Amino acid sequence: MVSLSDTEKIAKSVGAERVSDSFKKKLKEILENYGKELSKKSIKFASYKGRMTIRSEDLENALR
Repeated sequence: MVSLSDTEKIAKSVGAERVSDSFKKKLKEILENYGKELSKKSIKFASYKGRMTIRSEDLENALR
């Protein structure tokens, strides 16, 4: 899953000087939930194509 240090790196990469623990925890939760939803949608696209392996094309379709 996403680490708290990764969430801090994301925020700092766009200009944040300091990042609170509550921000890191909330961003971690949001990213993980979004990732799970995208994965579920990707699985549906792969299954429709008769595959058990999800691919980047399935993710791209899930994002639409």
